[in-house]
Amino acid sequence: MSGHHSFSDLTKDFTPERRQHVESIKADLLARMPLYELRRALALTQKDIAGALNVNQPAVAKMERRTDMYVSSLRSYIEAAGGHLKIIAEFPEGEVAISNFSEVGESEGDSDVGGRE
Repeated sequence: MSGHHSFSDLTKDFTPERRQHVESIKADLLARMPLYELRRALALTQKDIAGALNVNQPAVAKMERRTDMYVSSLRSYIEAAGGHLKIIAEFPEGEVAISNFSEVGESEGDSDVGGRE
């Protein structure tokens, strides 16, 4: 096949600075993962998550497509996948972990799993 090159052939002449830049981009992409990719990386199915959340599979599919959801719903999803949600605010001076989301809405029943669009 003419015109096709291996990745290593394409990057062999990169400077150390360019390699470092590529690694930085790669790390950033790995750190930002949509929910469905996270679930797949953990070898879980939507049905697995649905069972842990006590909802049906279409509710999980809907949740994974959302671009906006309640923090409590996101926390529930992450916990169903075996993780723990942390909210970090980034400022020029440094990062601050926001802790009060674990209490917000618990008594108000604000979960949007299978609900709000």
